[in-house]
Amino acid sequence: REVGGWTLGRQGYRVTSVSNGRTALGRARQGDVDLVVLDVMMPELDGLDVCRELRRDSATPILFLSSRGEEIDRVLGLEMGGDDYLTKPFGTRELVARVKALLRRGGPTRPATDGASETLEHDGVRIDLERHEVRCGEAVLRLTATEFGVLVALFERPGVVLSRGQLMQRAYPFDNLVTERTLDTHVRRIRAKFRELGRDPIETVHGVGYKAAGG
Repeated sequence: REVGGWTLGRQGYRVTSVSNGRTALGRARQGDVDLVVLDVMMPELDGLDVCRELRRDSATPILFLSSRGEEIDRVLGLEMGGDDYLTKPFGTRELVARVKALLRRGGPTRPATDGASETLEHDGVRIDLERHEVRCGEAVLRLTATEFGVLVALFERPGVVLSRGQLMQRAYPFDNLVTERTLDTHVRRIRAKFRELGRDPIETVHGVGYKAAGG
């Protein structure tokens, strides 16, 4: 953790390191954090518990670090709302690359033009690319950076079926760190959030991929 913080600090990031999960949760909830890097194994609250609590009221990007590389651990972290997962030991360059990629996903999707927000709309769902905001009717959905990227990729070509490979390329143009299994996990989380409002903006085309539903 200290090595990672030192490495990111040398890259110009302002880093705050804490020693346990409970302190990490409190610090992340102060509202001025752009990215959370969580070690799965932490005292008081482990990384999975911290992620679960954060996702109750925050869409801040989360990167998991763990010495446990089993697929079930990676999937569990992503299903709880994590955006990426890095297994120890890892190189410092890889850590920096993942952090940069997540911050790009979490930032504005398009440059500002004439002070007006750029939007995508389909079947009653509106995506404000400038504000990184998704509305379904009057409700505002809290999507993580990764979930937002997936939904934008589908809404840019409504009705067009994208294979998992195509969707990963369009949702993550800066890196290839997302697997098809990870993509499926994020799609499930998006659909679950919309279904709480009685909607589902994504249609599965079995054996092919996904498309924006309705319209």
